[in-house]
Amino acid sequence: MISANDLRKGTVVEIDGELFRCLDYQHSYVGRGSANVKVRLRNLRSGATIDRSFTPETRLQDVRLEAREVQYLYTDGDLYYFMDTETYEQPALSAQALGDTIQFLKDNQTLKIAFYEEEAIEVELPTTVDLEVTYTEPGVKGDTATGATKPATTETGLVVQVPLFVAEGDVIRVDTRSGEYLTRV
Repeated sequence: MISANDLRKGTVVEIDGELFRCLDYQHSYVGRGSANVKVRLRNLRSGATIDRSFTPETRLQDVRLEAREVQYLYTDGDLYYFMDTETYEQPALSAQALGDTIQFLKDNQTLKIAFYEEEAIEVELPTTVDLEVTYTEPGVKGDTATGATKPATTETGLVVQVPLFVAEGDVIRVDTRSGEYLTRV
């Protein structure tokens, strides 16, 4: 058990039987009243985001997730299938639980999945992913001095702003935390 005062970004807690990851927190102290901890939480099973307020003394159940290395296999409708590299089990996660991480998934990509009591909860992406550009407008010669960018669609459907010199067929490195272009590979 941890107090609400000890909540930090990334902390996973159990509230009313549901698992939540702390996305943001703020301690607020009012003049005459008691202090509050305002927290933004994301439900790990449904992906819904909620805002909650706690008193600093409120006790919450701290949850430890087990991370396992997996390989992304395929998609079947709304489910995304992975293979545990040690046991060869194939856990599945719904598109709703994966959220925006779907845009960074490539076939045979190795990543980590967090498990809670043998249930796959969420995907932990690597910091960067290399993706091939499938469509982008051609850059106009001479426009590179301004540092201009253009939209480029990658093999996973992710649209990224790239410099004008990037062409179709190029492989680019994208930051999975922000979704921004880093470099051409």
